[in-house]
Amino acid sequence: MIRVLLVDDQPLIRSGFRALLDAEDDIAVVAEAGDGAEGVALTREHLPDVVLLDVRMPVVDGIEATRRIAADPALDAVHVVVLTNYGLDEYVLDALRAGAAGFLVKDVLPEDFLHAVRVAARGDALLAPSITRRLIDRYITQPPRPDATALRELTTREREAVALAAQGLSNDGIAARMFISPVTAKTHINRAMTKLHARDRAQLVVIAYTAGLATPGRR
Repeated sequence: MIRVLLVDDQPLIRSGFRALLDAEDDIAVVAEAGDGAEGVALTREHLPDVVLLDVRMPVVDGIEATRRIAADPALDAVHVVVLTNYGLDEYVLDALRAGAAGFLVKDVLPEDFLHAVRVAARGDALLAPSITRRLIDRYITQPPRPDATALRELTTREREAVALAAQGLSNDGIAARMFISPVTAKTHINRAMTKLHARDRAQLVVIAYTAGLATPGRR
């Protein structure tokens, strides 16, 4: 069962998301919060698999709430997906820098929303390709590039796996392209994340582009 925490200052939005999520056999909403401070507190209390977190909220906004969750070692297994009405690059960039595992615009189709929750729960969260392209264009002008020594520590297979992850492939997709098992693909990705100090796959994608391990538009 995937345990989800909803954090949004609009009760109507929360109720809509809750109805959609609770209708699924493998997902349960464990709690709701109306601001970021309450969201962080409930995350520590319930230890959900996924936190769906609005960007614009009173008391503590979604970016700062994400930062607090990501900074807490006790919450390492929690995956934050940031939600917003605005597909603006600065929100995407700030969310990733804060430690978010994914980013969704609220007008996403219901089936895509549910898929994103399941993907985030297994630690395989990625940005939508359209958002990724805009993000890379923006990020490339101010890239905190990973240490060159860390890049050299990547094996050839790890580099290949990272490049495929940057194209939006899941572990299963990477495995199929590299002719390896999904477990091995996951191992390559996890080792690359450790070497490059990426908290999750979303940050790994950004590093892949800024470090030249992947090229925007390539498939």
